[in-house]
Parts: sequence; structure tokens; C-alpha cells
Amino acid sequence: MSWLENSIMARKGLAKGQARSSHSITEADQGKYHYVYGPYVEPVLTVDPGAVVSAETHDAFEGQIQHETDKPSEILNFPFLNPQNGPIFVNGAEKGDTLAVYIKSIVPRGPQPRGTTVIMPDFGGLVPTGDTAMLNAPLPERVKKLHIDENGTKWNDKITLPYEPFIGTIGTSPEIEAISALQPDYYGGNMDLPDVGVGAVIYLPVNTQGALLYLGDCHAAQGDGELCGVAIEHPTVTTVHIDLIKGWSLKWPRLETENFIMSIGSSRPMEDAARIAYRDLIRWMAADYGFEELDAYMLLTQCGRVRLGNMVDPKYTLGASIKKSFLV
Repeated sequence: MSWLENSIMARKGLAKGQARSSHSITEADQGKYHYVYGPYVEPVLTVDPGAVVSAETHDAFEGQIQHETDKPSEILNFPFLNPQNGPIFVNGAEKGDTLAVYIKSIVPRGPQPRGTTVIMPDFGGLVPTGDTAMLNAPLPERVKKLHIDENGTKWNDKITLPYEPFIGTIGTSPEIEAISALQPDYYGGNMDLPDVGVGAVIYLPVNTQGALLYLGDCHAAQGDGELCGVAIEHPTVTTVHIDLIKGWSLKWPRLETENFIMSIGSSRPMEDAARIAYRDLIRWMAADYGFEELDAYMLLTQCGRVRLGNMVDPKYTLGASIKKSFLV
């Protein structure tokens, strides 16, 4: 039996984690990709719980950087980065519910070299930025184009990185705000968290009718922190399975895999993101797994794990997790 059959999604979802319909969003279907999470655009697709949706995602630059001689500062129009598929309207979803999204597959598409990573002025973890103001001159721009297939990413003649794809930006619409797809927050967004990959279920708070799910910005590989600010960006066909959990009200995104559960927090400074994630995990352990809060606090001090998603976005993202084997 697959672990998914006993997941929270299968136990609590309206569709019981079962696939009930199939849909696709091609580039033509999507038309205009979105750079903002908000409730003010028409859904590109309406589905019932149990829908399996395959979406043709763009890379973070919507394919505009094509050559290693390109200068990102002359091509890109900030903040029009991280194009998003959707929104997808989920019938029956209301504020206070939770959307469960199982990531079935992420397959690279497009002509080679389909992967892109860059160094951009005033952006990255080890450079001065608008928020971290310094007198140092910006680093020189650099573009690296990469061959990507499901066997890996060819960095050079000696190094091939494993293909470990994940969704860099996924979330539901805020109730009233319209927020840049570059920013992570309580609704998900640009978390850049490698655990949001194939085989995981991400649980997202529903803030408005229909949930309005957005996704995009898939990465072929990324180290913890997304250090220079840009992972290995690539266009994909990403397939997700959507279910709806009524009455399970989340403050922050949560994630489940075969081996662990994780709470996700985004904030600045970084330690506040860790506090958000760990506090939510403690409250989750108390509400659903029978722990007393202070005992969970002490236990996580000994066996909790923190994953750094990004240290470069307007807010930093961390995931706090515990192995399921400790939740007996």
C-alpha cells in the first residue's frame, strides 16, 4: 500500500485522495501568465476535488534569457518574474478550508539548453541589496545555460547534478491583497523549498472562495538557501492532484511526505521564519497527534529539523519538520 493511501489528504479530503478527473493547462490555455497572487483575475480552470491537472509552466524568466551572452538587467522587467499558471478554482473551497496538493510529476520540456541560472545585480545572498544596503559595487552579471533531462543537469564536463525537481512557487490567493509572485507568506507563494517536490503533499490555507491555486517557477535543482538568488530554472509539464479538506483551518502552509511532516514559515529576519515554522509544528503535534505543547517543544529541541528554502526573497522561508516515526 502506498503511504499516500494513509496520508492526511486521503483521510480528510473530500475525494479521499482519489483521482476523479483529468485536466491540462497548455501555454495556449493559460494565455497570460500571472505575476501576482490575488483574487482579481478570472480562473483559467475550474475543477472539483479529486482533479489531476497538468500545467505547462514557464521558467522564472518566461523564457526571455536564451543565451549566455544575454544581460538580464537589459532583458528582464523587474518585478515581472516567476510567471504563474492559474488560478485554478476549486469547487466547494471556502475560507477556513485547506487545499491539499499532491505533486505527481515534474517533467522538463522545451528545447535544449532548457535550464538557466544567473547572477543579477543587487540580488543574492552574498551581495548588497535594497534591503541590505552597502557601498560595495554589484557583482558582474553572468548567465549559465544548461542541458537538463530526467537523468540530470549537466553543469560542465565533470559535474552532473541529479534531477531533483520541485515547485518553487505555489500557493492560494489571499482574500483581499494582491501580492507579488516573488514573495512567500502565509498563503505559500515563492517559498523555493526543495521539499515541495515530486511525491510530497502540500497543504495550503484557503483564504477566498474557490481557493484560487497558482503554481510555477519549477527548479531542476537547488541547494539550501538558493544562495545566488537563482536556482536551475526550467520550463516543465507539472502534474498535481488536488483535493479539499473542509474545516481544517491553517495559518501557514504544511507539507507531508512518506517520512515526515513539516510546517513552513516565511518572514524576516530568518529566525522569525524558524519560529513561525516551529510554533506551527508544535501546535499541529498537539492538535492532531496527542502531544502536550511543552512536551512537543522539548521533543523538537532534540529531533526537529529545519530546511532553509530561500535566503534571498523579500521574506525568507524555512520548513520545520519531524519524522513520522516520532509521532506514534
